[in-house]
Amino acid sequence: MRLRSMVLVLGALAACGKKAPEAVPAPTGGTTTTGTGTQGGSTSGATPTTPPPAGNTEAATTADLTRAMQEMIYFDLDQEVIRADGQVVLDRKAAIMLANPALRIKVSGHADDRGSDEYNLVLGNKRATSAKRYLEAKGIDGGRIETVSFGEERPLDQGSGEAAWARNRRDEFELIAGGARLVKPQ
Repeated sequence: MRLRSMVLVLGALAACGKKAPEAVPAPTGGTTTTGTGTQGGSTSGATPTTPPPAGNTEAATTADLTRAMQEMIYFDLDQEVIRADGQVVLDRKAAIMLANPALRIKVSGHADDRGSDEYNLVLGNKRATSAKRYLEAKGIDGGRIETVSFGEERPLDQGSGEAAWARNRRDEFELIAGGARLVKPQ
């Protein structure tokens, strides 16, 4: 059944015409960290992080590195190419993952609400896969990175217009194992 669904999605994607690429700067304002949601352990938007207790440098380091690992990256319209600002974020994640070999993550690809549901699911998958491949090229074992696509199903911003759509074209990152005690990269 899953294979049949994927074939239908790929067929729908092939039937969709390409939109003209549009350069959009990264969203500004708000937070770029995500917390663990309650639906299947996936991230579901921005959640404030409580600062660690004063004097506990190990907890402070883990909290800082966790925030860095949860930082989202954004995409231009109808694109899965990692932008320069996203490369900086992914380089930081790669360094943290290299220093913490037990760390495993899930990358969730998202799209804005333009285009069909099927098209946006495929685009979200391409975005998550792009981040995974980028991290693999930096030396991270692909077995430590899961990917999933939510397409347009989980928008950060319910509004319409370019500012809202830009916030919704993103990859979210969730720590799924090995994040209890993180060490800084050397």
